[in-house]
Amino acid sequence: MSSVPEPSNELLKTAQDVRKASVSLSQTSDSQRQSALLSMADALGARSKEIVNANNEDLERSNNEGLGKALLERLKLDQNKLENSIDGVKKVALLADPLGIRQIKRELDKSLLLERITVPLGVIGVIFEARPDALIQIASLAVRSGNGAILKGGAEASCTNLEIMKALQEGLASSDVPSSALSLLTTRQESLALLKLEGLVDLIIPRGSNELVRFIQDNTRIPVLGHADGICHLYIDSDADLEQSLRVAIDSKTQYPAACNSIETLLIHADIASSFLSIAIPAFQELGVTLRGDPESKSLGIMESANEEDWSTEYLDLILSVKIVRNLSEALEHIRLYGSRHTEAICTTNQSVASTFLRSVDSSGVFHNCSTRFADGFRYGLGAEVGISTQTLPPRGPVGLEGLVTYRYMLVGDGHLASDFGTGKKSFIHKDLPL
Repeated sequence: MSSVPEPSNELLKTAQDVRKASVSLSQTSDSQRQSALLSMADALGARSKEIVNANNEDLERSNNEGLGKALLERLKLDQNKLENSIDGVKKVALLADPLGIRQIKRELDKSLLLERITVPLGVIGVIFEARPDALIQIASLAVRSGNGAILKGGAEASCTNLEIMKALQEGLASSDVPSSALSLLTTRQESLALLKLEGLVDLIIPRGSNELVRFIQDNTRIPVLGHADGICHLYIDSDADLEQSLRVAIDSKTQYPAACNSIETLLIHADIASSFLSIAIPAFQELGVTLRGDPESKSLGIMESANEEDWSTEYLDLILSVKIVRNLSEALEHIRLYGSRHTEAICTTNQSVASTFLRSVDSSGVFHNCSTRFADGFRYGLGAEVGISTQTLPPRGPVGLEGLVTYRYMLVGDGHLASDFGTGKKSFIHKDLPL
């Protein structure tokens, strides 16, 4: 990737405008922000034909330029997918207001009251690849949480993103939220220079390739929230229901293979490997999934070999690596070595084994007897997500509204002086009051 250029005067002006708008946005009421989202949804619906046509143009150009199958799948925004995205905006509008929530109410002294109140972050910068529907999700979450947003999508989705942003800003223009709260960057130079807007941008959220995320993390002093890889595993235990496990495995791999929460490696307990693979191999083959196995799984019918690189590869395609393990400990060790702390799952009827797995795996999502594809902000009831974070500090996992707010300590007194305390004159009460 290129080195990071200095921000142009135009970009600085854009960032300052978004910053100013974010201050106004943070002062709006819950109902005003709800209304703004509904106006955004209406505007997207009114422009749906233009958005879909623009997406077809992007798809045709990107296909001719040789864009990979996984990215083409993410780029696609047909009428049905757009309608689902619009419905998502409406659902975000109905979520509880994340702002102004009192987390602490404490009397330090008579008439000296401390409160901790949730407030917006300020301005978020989001750099994403391929998925134009991400623009809709992020914009709705930003406005709902009182944040301004500077967004930069990949060149492959340039036409679609422009049409979407037109609709979003039209929606805001008919509301009490300033339309300048959202801004779309259009050039690579701008997206790189965004990384130098410390003081104007409070958080960077990258959504894209490992290379993109690593570059951003290494080239900005602004806090970064995101994940580089989505190497997810499903472990089939010796006590698993094989038919149920196969359904979970198929859904985890094939329901949307281009997603970061689809599985890339299947770990199978040796005691049931033969029985499971006898039904799994033909089922996966019928769905067009290429299986790559270790020597033992190859001896049980898998045709292609998996090498060391496969265990750490995020395919984002109909390819699945398979490994036979002797016990739960071996499965956990494999996940520890090759996992990306995204989402891991176990299929078993043994509650003790399941409990050990759920407690031992250090990932943002750990599932039992269900598909890894549930690792998603919309499916979690967050309305949508700005991204998925695999870091250990919060927010972790799918990041919705709660990940876009921080808090502020507010202290109200009546001429209180710190020098009056600790000298024997006065002592703190530190009495927690009902929130």
